[in-house]
Amino acid sequence: MKPRFLEKYKNEIVPDIMQRFSLKNKFEVPRIEKIVLNMGIGGAAHDNKLIEDASGQLATITGQRPALTKARKSISNFKIRKGSIVGCRVTLRGRMMYEFLDRLVSAALPRIKDFRGFSANSFDAAGNYSFGLSEQTIFPEIDIDKVQRIQGMDITIVTTGKRRDLTLELLKGFSFPFRRD
Repeated sequence: MKPRFLEKYKNEIVPDIMQRFSLKNKFEVPRIEKIVLNMGIGGAAHDNKLIEDASGQLATITGQRPALTKARKSISNFKIRKGSIVGCRVTLRGRMMYEFLDRLVSAALPRIKDFRGFSANSFDAAGNYSFGLSEQTIFPEIDIDKVQRIQGMDITIVTTGKRRDLTLELLKGFSFPFRRD
């Protein structure tokens, strides 16, 4: 069975964007290539239990085992040595990517207290959208009683869109909440 958001992309979003922007070919419509989640562990880099918890929670959220990221150089002020673990990241593609986006938009984001939407100005020059979440407990898969440390994460949605307006409409088609500035 195909993910719900993949069906929505093919059957609703592509024809809508083609019609509104007078595109001649469906391959001109941007698509999502991958979603990258990054969780920096920071000061917990010296505690192996907190590293295991953070990577376990990221694995629970995404359904994929995270890769541990290591420091590229030593920073004495933060007591970090070159090669020590400072975070974890996951790259989602294909089916897992669409299922995560569906859970993010329909289950996790509505659980954020006083959430007014994301800024539409967070696109980079390549048409990718990046945003941060302040805590991992907004995801329904996380058991709040087992969380030892509130942990934030950065999420980047990498698209094939070269134009900002097309990429914005793509994410709006997935019901991504943007605030009205």
